[in-house]
Amino acid sequence: MNSESTAATDCPCRQKTDRYLSFEGIDCAGNARRIMAFIERNQASAGAGQAFWAYFMAKRQPPHGLAPDDLFLVHSYINQIRELFENCGDTEALTLLMQVEDECC
Repeated sequence: MNSESTAATDCPCRQKTDRYLSFEGIDCAGNARRIMAFIERNQASAGAGQAFWAYFMAKRQPPHGLAPDDLFLVHSYINQIRELFENCGDTEALTLLMQVEDECC
């Protein structure tokens, strides 16, 4: 084994799962479902943004056509979700959202 290939495999950046190499070991769908549960838990605190969150939750069960998966919705509305979690002070949800953004979006 040459020093270049050894350096590539020993790099600390490769110690966590890298979505650019493989999604193996990353539960994107499961983590997106957890984020949706955090949204459901926090949306009552949305205050003035309540109309948006009603619209967002309705997108999960559209009256016509196929429902988008949770990961697609998280990816599409990541900034609004981040703002919700920040405004609610939900650090657990915010940490998971940043993980999903890094690994899956």
